[in-house]
Amino acid sequence: MPAALKSWSTNAINLPDHADNIIHTDAGARAAGFERALVAGTTIYAYLTHVPAAAWGLDWLKGGGGELRLRRPVFDNDPVDIVVGGSDDAPSLTAEVAGDGRATLDLWERVEAPSIRDGEPLRPIEVEIDEARADYGVRCGDDLGIYAERNIAHPVTWANLANSMFIENLVTGPWIHVRSKIYHEGLAPVGSTVRVEANLLERFESRAGERALVDMRMYADDAPVATIEHEAIIVLPNS
Repeated sequence: MPAALKSWSTNAINLPDHADNIIHTDAGARAAGFERALVAGTTIYAYLTHVPAAAWGLDWLKGGGGELRLRRPVFDNDPVDIVVGGSDDAPSLTAEVAGDGRATLDLWERVEAPSIRDGEPLRPIEVEIDEARADYGVRCGDDLGIYAERNIAHPVTWANLANSMFIENLVTGPWIHVRSKIYHEGLAPVGSTVRVEANLLERFESRAGERALVDMRMYADDAPVATIEHEAIIVLPNS
């Protein structure tokens, strides 16, 4: 029987890594109608992954996943509680600030990744998992030791690379990541080279602005490590 999931808490940190998207700066966030800088959705995802990674370890990191929904902003230094909910068959996590749910992660303990769907091919990206990328979890406040002990990339790496695909191909101004389905397919050692291939499935208008939906497959030294369906608001209203 798998280990029980346990709730966990931390304080949100707005990493400088995301300052190129001005929604993560005070000035840019206020211009978009928010009170202050938004903490990156990938950072909130890193906090959510702490719970299954602590309970299920390498099995989840190389073959699990989940669906992330970023519902409301988290701001710098907000106290964040990762609360366990759902059922034994369908566990779910909520990132709460003062009892208010800001993001959810519906967990898959074990899952088979789908093939990426046909669409408009985007320009591939290729990066090395260097120390700065590998340390993202620690720098944002996830103190789980399994990544340093095993010398492997934190699962937030896949969400961050999905964001990089949007930055390289689709966005020119402030933008907001809103949802992802993330399927783990393997582990990536620090120092490996990750290639990301992607297809743009759809661009569409919504009340919150223009959105894009993209399927991606990621390979570390040619071995598959993640498949992601990634959605973001790529053009904010009045931007």
